[in-house]
Amino acid sequence: MKKEIKNKVSRRLKIISGQVRGLEKMVDEDAYCIDIVTQASAIKHAMSSVEDLVLENHLSTCVIEQAKKGQYKKITEEVIAAYKLSKKK
Repeated sequence: MKKEIKNKVSRRLKIISGQVRGLEKMVDEDAYCIDIVTQASAIKHAMSSVEDLVLENHLSTCVIEQAKKGQYKKITEEVIAAYKLSKKK
């Protein structure tokens, strides 16, 4: 993984970890339901941005290397699998 992307992903995951701890605290303290849903939605959005970064990295590094090796079937399968996963959100 590119160092720049790795740093961004790591930083975002640390933030998400804090958000999850905050969400756990909200549940433990019987916070207002809509506030819990709002926080959970923010976490889901943050995780989506992590997925986007990792996929961007994969497409700009791994896929390029696979293309150089002529692994077009593997590229196609991975891109289709990533697309299908994104549709399940």
